[in-house]
Amino acid sequence: MAIGNRTIIMEFILLGFNNHPELESLLLVVFLAFYLIILLGNLSMITLVWTSPRLHTPMYFLLGHLAFLDFCFSSTVLPQLLLTLTAGRAVLSYEQCATQFFMFTFFGTSDCYLLAIMAYDRYVAVCQPLLYVTIMTPKTRLKFVTGAYLGGLTNAIVRTYCMFSLSYCGDNQIDFIFCDLLALLKLSCGDTFPQDLVLVIFACFVMLSSLSTILVSYLFIIRAILQIHSAGGRTKTFSTCASHMTAVGLFFGTLAFMYARSKSGQSLEEGKVVSVFYTVVIPMLNPLIYSLRNKEVKEALKTTLSRLKLL
Repeated sequence: MAIGNRTIIMEFILLGFNNHPELESLLLVVFLAFYLIILLGNLSMITLVWTSPRLHTPMYFLLGHLAFLDFCFSSTVLPQLLLTLTAGRAVLSYEQCATQFFMFTFFGTSDCYLLAIMAYDRYVAVCQPLLYVTIMTPKTRLKFVTGAYLGGLTNAIVRTYCMFSLSYCGDNQIDFIFCDLLALLKLSCGDTFPQDLVLVIFACFVMLSSLSTILVSYLFIIRAILQIHSAGGRTKTFSTCASHMTAVGLFFGTLAFMYARSKSGQSLEEGKVVSVFYTVVIPMLNPLIYSLRNKEVKEALKTTLSRLKLL
């Protein structure tokens, strides 16, 4: 739609990896395989937590929601990426791009808050074990998870409104794998300072509130571990937090690198690689991280497989 000398964008073209056409067929196979692993791993984790009585505890309740968020997080990006690789590019309407941006922000923010809640859960389990069942009641953990989703919803509404209240004119090609913040800002025209300010404030609030909860929880956990006299006791206590610490390190480490990259003005090409890591690799690894280091999950999986064989 033309207004004056400017053309207002009504649709966007996702380019994906079309600047490397020789790799598109290989990438299509690789990402399809990754997506199938994500589906299998996270849906299996959700099923195990839902059906296995031994996993009906606060920690696995939260882990089941983490698997759900990882599944949805990847499903917001990967199916569209697969279509883009198949055709070389993909055309998205203004509304489709806004929806993808909203869902990506919603699931990503909820993931941040849920990891913080899981850190608090580990703090209570290690530092106040006798009160664990009393504190982490079904009602309390449901409130925590609901709060994580509401936090994600609030951030998604604000960020989507800010981004899509901007004017987009001229080039409508998004040189990225999905409708991402930085890629869209490159296409905007006019003054973006008010929206930028709100986006930065909300991003800082989400990161600081999540990371502060995680760091404070683990400071208390580390102090409690150091007070354990036996080496075996320290190792056993630390192992209960190792999987979560790994997941936190991967997720927030990637976000920190992405933030540093954006501030240093690096290319979107580099950003594509980083985005693949947190939208594909981490959701694929999380079920493996939690299952390989967890006896209860292994036993629940063996029991479920045994039941299937009997059928």
